[in-house]
Amino acid sequence: MAIFRGDLKYSDITAKADFLNRRQLIAGAAGVGIAGSLGGAATAKALKYKKTSYSVDVETTAKRDITSYNNYYEFGTRKDDPAKNAHRLTTDPWSVEIGGLVDKPGKYDLDDLLSGIALEERIYRFRCVEAWSMVVPWIGFSLSEIIAKAGAQSGAKYVAFETLSRPSEMPGIGSNPSFPWPYVEGLRMDEAMHPLTMIATGLYGESLPKQNGAPLRLVVPWKYGFKSIKSIVKITLTDKQPPTTWNKLAAREYGFYSNVNPEVDHPRWSQARERVIGGGVFGKRDTPMFNGYGDQVAGLYAGMDLRKNY
Repeated sequence: MAIFRGDLKYSDITAKADFLNRRQLIAGAAGVGIAGSLGGAATAKALKYKKTSYSVDVETTAKRDITSYNNYYEFGTRKDDPAKNAHRLTTDPWSVEIGGLVDKPGKYDLDDLLSGIALEERIYRFRCVEAWSMVVPWIGFSLSEIIAKAGAQSGAKYVAFETLSRPSEMPGIGSNPSFPWPYVEGLRMDEAMHPLTMIATGLYGESLPKQNGAPLRLVVPWKYGFKSIKSIVKITLTDKQPPTTWNKLAAREYGFYSNVNPEVDHPRWSQARERVIGGGVFGKRDTPMFNGYGDQVAGLYAGMDLRKNY
């Protein structure tokens, strides 16, 4: 498949009316947050990692597109705002607080948290709820390794995540002070422990750019992109389903599970097809169930009504 880079706007990806409706939703909620980061040549660091069999049969999205077309509303709501503003973010030092139903709760320094964990490349499809997609060569490891390090207790049924909220470095927070920062997300325990669910610390062989969620972000390839929370500072294991940001903002539009499902449209646009970022005007394709990962993950939802549990 030939891939061409285009200068795409949000309105190129989503019909203009839907684009305006979504922006109005954001404004009415006083903004929203996901996560990201800027990592230019001066700050990017080469990573040691191994190749894996995690790959796809379509062309990888160009690095310039992956790092310039982002949702990270802590740095602004335009797609190019994160790349412009995320250089303000301080990612060293960094720590992650792990708590709840774990044997070893505490605030872990990033180096200690990653100690003994081998990095690997995983090339995953990435599907946004806004009906655009990428293919990203992430560098990272299975989330289950962090959960094992903390020692999950038997009563843990869900994993909750929280993004950094630092208004002094994140101008999007200051411009939307009434929004319920920080950004939060969650997974069911079996989803979190699935081998495909990963923590990314890099892409294209280098440390993760800040606009993409440095220094570590979640990646759940069979779910819409907003589930893959960025710049994580807190992980909590719990026996109750945790609140999630988009579900709190518009529960009818953004469910807790948010599995990619071309048969269940967003209330304001179709999810049957997607625009491939970098694919030019005609770079569209049909969206596969579970973003193409059905063989691996469909069993997690056996017996569930995926229209009700969207």
